[in-house]
Amino acid sequence: MHDIRLAVLDMAGTTVADDGLVEQAFEQAAAGQGVAAGGAEHERMLAHVRATMGESKITVFRHLFGDEGRAQAANRAFETAYHDLVDDGRCRALPGAAETVAELRGAGIKVALTTGFSRVTQDRILGALGWQDLADLTLCPADAGRGRPHPDMVLTALLRTGTDAVQQVAVVGDTGYDMLTGRHAGAGVVAGVLTGAHREDRLLAGGATHLLPSIAGLPALLLARGER
Repeated sequence: MHDIRLAVLDMAGTTVADDGLVEQAFEQAAAGQGVAAGGAEHERMLAHVRATMGESKITVFRHLFGDEGRAQAANRAFETAYHDLVDDGRCRALPGAAETVAELRGAGIKVALTTGFSRVTQDRILGALGWQDLADLTLCPADAGRGRPHPDMVLTALLRTGTDAVQQVAVVGDTGYDMLTGRHAGAGVVAGVLTGAHREDRLLAGGATHLLPSIAGLPALLLARGER
C-alpha cells in the first residue's frame, strides 16, 4: 500500500463554509442577465448550479447562457457579488480545517488547496481567512488547464510538489465532481466530506473510497491506515 504524500483539498464546502454564498452570488449574476428570481428559468439554472457545485464557475455559466459574452459577464458579476460577501465577513473556516492542514504537513504530507473559483476569488478567500501560507500550494482551474471533473488540478499539484505517484495522493471534497476528479487522477484515496453541497449517495456515485463527517477526520484516516 502506498504512503499518502499529498492531500489535495477542496475549499468551499470542505475546508471553508459555504453558507449559501454561491447561491446568493448566483442570484445577482443571473439578475444581471435578466433572469429574475422565482421564475422557471431561474429555478432551472439554480438547479444546475446546485448539481454542478465544484465545477469551474465559468464553465457553469457557459452552459447556462450558451454565449461567451453573457457567460463572461455573469461570471464577473458572480465574482463581484461573492467578493462583497467575503468582505462583509461571511467567509469562515470549517471547524478543524486549519488544524487538519497543520497536522498533515507536520506528518510530512504536502497539502494543496483547490477551488472551482477564479484565482482572484480564491485569493480573496485565502486573505479573509489569513490562509495565504496555510498550505504548500493553492490552485484554481486557470493554474492547471481545466477545472473539475478533469484531473488537471490534482496532477498539477502532484507535479509541483514533486510527488512520485498518483497512488500517493488523497483527494478530498464535498461534491461528486471532487470525487470524479480524484478518480480521473488515479488518486489512492478519494474521500468525501458531508459538510457541503452533496450527500452520501452523490459522493459514492462519484467514486468516493471513504466518507467523513468533516475534514477534521482526515488525519485519522490518512495517518492511522498504516500508510506512513
